[in-house]
Amino acid sequence: MILLLGTFKLSLQFSEDYPNKPPKVRFVSRMFHPNIYADGRICLDILQNQDWSPVYDVGAILISIQSLLCDPNTDTSANSEAARMYSESKREYDRRVRDVVEESWTSD
Repeated sequence: MILLLGTFKLSLQFSEDYPNKPPKVRFVSRMFHPNIYADGRICLDILQNQDWSPVYDVGAILISIQSLLCDPNTDTSANSEAARMYSESKREYDRRVRDVVEESWTSD
């Protein structure tokens, strides 16, 4: 998956309720992915209160995000344009992702 070639920044914010509540996690870097909202929030089950477990640590969160980047969940899309391209026009989707990856190499 070409996204794994990028260098992307994440923000993780932990509340006083951690580890009983999940941290707020979002991409600071621009992303183009079916499960990532325009503001960088990530549509991922384990980051939701109802699916969170205190046994999840930062490593588990990062592995889950990496897995999602490699294998998008098109059943629950946060970016409908990316989801449509991923399903209908993989070539165009890959081009858009490549642009984001190349941008990640030069952004702060």
